[in-house]
Amino acid sequence: MTEDVAPSYRALALQLRCRSLIEVTGRDEARASMLAAVDHVRRAVAASLAFIGPDCTLVVLPEYALTGHPLGEAPEAWAARAAIDVDGPEVEGLASIAADHGIYLTVNAYERDKAFPDLFFQGQFVLGPAGEVVLRYRRLFSLLTPTPYDVLDAYLDRYGIDGLLPVARTEIGALACLASEEILFPELARALALRGAEVFLHSTSEASSPRLMPKDVARRARAIENLAYVVSANSGGIEGSPIPSGSTDGGSQIVDFDGRVLVRAGAGESMVANARLDVDALRRERRRPGMANLLARNRFGLFSETLAGAPVQPPNGLTARAPDRAWFMAQHHGVIESLSDKGII
Repeated sequence: MTEDVAPSYRALALQLRCRSLIEVTGRDEARASMLAAVDHVRRAVAASLAFIGPDCTLVVLPEYALTGHPLGEAPEAWAARAAIDVDGPEVEGLASIAADHGIYLTVNAYERDKAFPDLFFQGQFVLGPAGEVVLRYRRLFSLLTPTPYDVLDAYLDRYGIDGLLPVARTEIGALACLASEEILFPELARALALRGAEVFLHSTSEASSPRLMPKDVARRARAIENLAYVVSANSGGIEGSPIPSGSTDGGSQIVDFDGRVLVRAGAGESMVANARLDVDALRRERRRPGMANLLARNRFGLFSETLAGAPVQPPNGLTARAPDRAWFMAQHHGVIESLSDKGII
């Protein structure tokens, strides 16, 4: 980054209850539910900012905030019910929230893309203070949902590497998105950091516990490894699903670039997870030689041959519409077999 000084500001990981579409029938009912969720976000953002203060300029929403997650539905059925259009009324409503308050608003949602009409993606996008989309990211690590990796060549032809691994350089710092379990994959966060990311926007819907959970460890690790902030918004429960409502509830948090948890929310809907981000201090630390500067100390050339030869799920596996869940599991089993065949596991 070339900026001399970045502002200090407050960020909010807004913990909201999620209304699932699992038991919803029909596109019209689903659309009404999603628009109601947008209105809920509008009220929660307005009230939270009024309480926190005008220096809160970044708000991150939980994963699945509009729809909940599928529970065994065929991909085509879920896409028809829960995937939004990138220029649809849901996005327009959320953009107006960002514009009305002059904030950066991070949203996680299932999306349709006209360039890939037979697929859908789990997207995460950032809406800016003018109501514009300043970053659009599609989740790359998913067990049961199509990703750009599954159509990698075509996706790169369409959007390039900046669309595959986007980083938005804004007045509040360089922003990048990580969706849910992607916080567990250090390679992805490191790649985004090497593209300039300073603040990881993590929308998640996960089990919370008083005990240290895997994603808690990962949030701290990704912050330390990359000298980056992590703003992580979890859901505050789920409604309309056979899954017990408190299964994904609580623990939204903000982690600083030293790996310290600055704030952590309890259960239920909450604006508690808000804290001050000092991006200028982060930049000074990144430019400071020393043992803690892991981003500058890494020796990537040591690992390129090993990583290049590792068994992986091959890219470009999808050439038609989204397959059923069995296809995704077969790909997963194939990688496990390859790892076993090579004596890795």
